[in-house]
Amino acid sequence: MAERRRMSYSVHREVLDEEAMDEMGQKSVSKTSLREKVKKSVRCSGHQMKSCLLGTVPILSWLPRYPIRENALGDLISGISVGIMQLPQGMAYALLASVPPVFGLYSSFYPVLIYFIFGTSKHISVGTYAVMSVMIGGVTERLAPDSKFMTWDNVTNTSIIDTVARDDERVRVAAAVTFVSGLFQILLGLVQFGFVVTYLSEPLVRGYTTGAAIHVIVSQLKYTFGVNPVRHNGPLSLIYTVLEICYLLPQSNIGTLVTSVITILGLIAAKELNAFLGKKIPVPIPVELIAIVIATVISWQFNLQQEYGVDVVGVIPSGLQPPVFPDTSVFGQVIGDGFALSVVGYGIAISLGRIFALKYGYKVDSNQELVALGLSNSIGGIFQCFTVSCSMSRTMVQESAGGKTQVAGALSAVVILFITLWIGSLFEDLPKAVLAAIIHVNLHSMMKQFLDIPALWKTNRVDMLVWVATFILTLLLNPDIGLAASIGFSLLTVIFRTQLPKYSMLGQVPETDIYKPLDEYHQVRRVPGILIFRSSATLYFANAEMYQEALNSKSGFDITKLLSAKKKLEAKKQRHEKKEAKRVKKELKKNGVDVNRELNMEEQNHVSVIEVDAERDPSLPRAIVLDLGPVNFLDTVGVKTLRSIRRDYGEIGVEVFLAGCQRDCCNTFLSPRRKQYDIIKK
Repeated sequence: MAERRRMSYSVHREVLDEEAMDEMGQKSVSKTSLREKVKKSVRCSGHQMKSCLLGTVPILSWLPRYPIRENALGDLISGISVGIMQLPQGMAYALLASVPPVFGLYSSFYPVLIYFIFGTSKHISVGTYAVMSVMIGGVTERLAPDSKFMTWDNVTNTSIIDTVARDDERVRVAAAVTFVSGLFQILLGLVQFGFVVTYLSEPLVRGYTTGAAIHVIVSQLKYTFGVNPVRHNGPLSLIYTVLEICYLLPQSNIGTLVTSVITILGLIAAKELNAFLGKKIPVPIPVELIAIVIATVISWQFNLQQEYGVDVVGVIPSGLQPPVFPDTSVFGQVIGDGFALSVVGYGIAISLGRIFALKYGYKVDSNQELVALGLSNSIGGIFQCFTVSCSMSRTMVQESAGGKTQVAGALSAVVILFITLWIGSLFEDLPKAVLAAIIHVNLHSMMKQFLDIPALWKTNRVDMLVWVATFILTLLLNPDIGLAASIGFSLLTVIFRTQLPKYSMLGQVPETDIYKPLDEYHQVRRVPGILIFRSSATLYFANAEMYQEALNSKSGFDITKLLSAKKKLEAKKQRHEKKEAKRVKKELKKNGVDVNRELNMEEQNHVSVIEVDAERDPSLPRAIVLDLGPVNFLDTVGVKTLRSIRRDYGEIGVEVFLAGCQRDCCNTFLSPRRKQYDIIKK
């Protein structure tokens, strides 16, 4: 470091303005016309057509070169492991979506195969996901509530719910909103709108998923305790649901509660064992599958439904459903929900996909991911699936079990197909409390995201505020409205950051041409006679007034008082001149001279004039340099602010220069008739 300080250098050249710089660098003035751009975009050669085809259908590029010897075994083990994991999760998350469990298996089959063909991430596991399922459940229960299917039973003289008609209607609603969300994703992908995920920052996504996880847990409490609370919709519905369940706790079904507690404790113990044996066994123990097998056998042997009133899954039809186009009459009611699902699902999938792409050194195409997820959901909606995304738990299993390509996902779909066709009906006696317990235990990783709060407090408190606000908004306003409110709040923090930037006066590091803030470095010195001012944010209407006020404050003198004093002096001069003119006229009239004729030069010389002090105030700087390096655009208010600064300081004899100005900003600031301004090119 000492040796570097002793090194000195100097640059000798003339001071250049923008015109001289353009002439020296021979700036290109040619611009491509809109007609040429359109013509180039529609031109299609054989190479371009091939690239477009391989980009749209990525499987054509990587599958023919698939290294069987290196990847086949790992993908096979990984695919079987994930497929087994899909069985309990698919059935459990179907409960979150308020549809029969078998539709969770369909959603783990069709969309996975579509993503296998069109997706670009090699490691993420597409399928049912808790957050997406609870959002779907909110839609299905809003448009097909239990109250809509109440019928009167003449035998018992009570009202009962027609569960068959209700479930059919909810499946139609779920398929419709899934199809709409898929269309949104395809449309966004075709218009190259993949950058929309940039508005979903990591603190926002993690706060949102944590809040949604609380919704998931609350939605499953009715299965855990065996109660039937009234369904609440809209803002604060979570609070109302919790209060309702607390009121119904004395009516809990003891058999259901015991089943839930035993399952939760068993799953926690098994997962701890899995974590302990993680480095000793190549594939984790499928604890969820073991849990549903044991629970189904016990429920069947002891007839838990009849003897203890434990609610079970019920009829699971074998085989696959024929394709049915979604009910278009529902589309108008689910457009907002479909867009929210498309953005959330894409944000979660692309975030996790980029993590593994960075880890293993390949690229994930954000726009193609939108198309792949959109096709998975839209085609899945035709086959009565509900919206899917990427599951972190399954993705971790797929990667840790040796999965290296999308083939692992396709093999997991084959496992689900085998289960659906032949052995799905064996789980008809499975208690729903077991599926709820699986959901509760699987969400423990999301509950660990509360540890983000102290970590963000130490690193970036604005991000912590985004996390907490997103979590609270999601809890109070539900996942759909909460997402929109959270994005709005996140954007507001960006605006506030630009409105409240850091303003600094810069000084020169000795023996260098480097300039740093004076209040942050002890060895930095102010350049004699020159003030260098910099803002950490761009200059636009929201902070233009504060920019000017900060400059006045940092400069060390009150420009307003100086201008006011100058105007008072000029006003005094004008008053004195008028007084002297009246006196001269009076004397001329007294001497008999015609005062109406024009005064000659000699008579004008009789008027005394107060000369304004031409000497500069030595306490004022000779020039102020505005460092516009951080300014990437200027609006009309910003331009007016810069011109106002130049005019005001120019009136007191202080020149104002712009440094580090981007070309577009310079063109905006310099109107054609004001080219005489000198712009310092930093």
